[in-house]
Amino acid sequence: MALDNLIDGRVIANQIHEETQRRVIALKDQCGPPGLVFVRVGEDSASRVYVGMKEKACERLGIQSQIQVLPEETTEKELLGLIGELNIDPAIHGILIQAPLPKHISEATIFSAVSPNKDVDGFHPLNVGKLLLGDTDGFIPCTPAGVHELLIHSRTPIDGTDVVILGRGNIVGKPMAAILCQKSEYANATVSLCHSRTENIDEHCQRADILIAAIGVPQFVKEDMVKPGAVVIDVGVNRIPDSTAKNGSQLVGDVDFDAVQKKAGLITPNPGGVGPMTIAMLLRNTTQACAKANGLKPDIFNT
Repeated sequence: MALDNLIDGRVIANQIHEETQRRVIALKDQCGPPGLVFVRVGEDSASRVYVGMKEKACERLGIQSQIQVLPEETTEKELLGLIGELNIDPAIHGILIQAPLPKHISEATIFSAVSPNKDVDGFHPLNVGKLLLGDTDGFIPCTPAGVHELLIHSRTPIDGTDVVILGRGNIVGKPMAAILCQKSEYANATVSLCHSRTENIDEHCQRADILIAAIGVPQFVKEDMVKPGAVVIDVGVNRIPDSTAKNGSQLVGDVDFDAVQKKAGLITPNPGGVGPMTIAMLLRNTTQACAKANGLKPDIFNT
């Protein structure tokens, strides 16, 4: 098989950014620019990088953004107080609480405190419930939404296919399953959600038309686990030792890419696959939040 089977997340994300930029222009004409705030607690190095990337993307598209950085010792009560202030700030349309949070702060409590109308990450219980019910009025978590767009833009058939998702996490696995099993366009798949307690996990993978790896184990998916011609989406981000690298480590996904690429019909690279899509969906959600906050109907973006 010729190795021209990459699903390029950077190209697709840029297409979505172009659409989002048109949305921002339409909003500025109607009500002013959308506003997004990033809240980071502590100095986790990866969090600093991720927030910086998101901030640059906002600047590029004309979204007004700000970063609120709190010290590691910030209490849960103090963080809840800040969220309360942001919830009532009319200039803020989206609130993103950057994970991970310090261990003394409950992520579930914090995510639930963000107004569901500003929950552009899609983690509030109300938005989670809307997703499960097939209610398109809520916000969908950005990474699984981005994976869905990768499948749509790559013209991957979904209706009636067998989809296997590795990982049952609240951020990717569960919402991904909810998206693909809906009775709607670009869905209607038969979904298996596999995890650490799944028996014969290789056999599940081998029958998958679409295999989505979000299990958090470096290069877990091997060539013999993949059905010939399957579409393989690698969500994983793992750091492993690498003596040849400048910092002594390298980032790899949950898929043994070099081996699996030869067998897959389509496959995402890592990096350059799912990552750019997560940011693209976040900024699209932010324009949706701004429109809703100002009482504008979705068809404003079709003009």
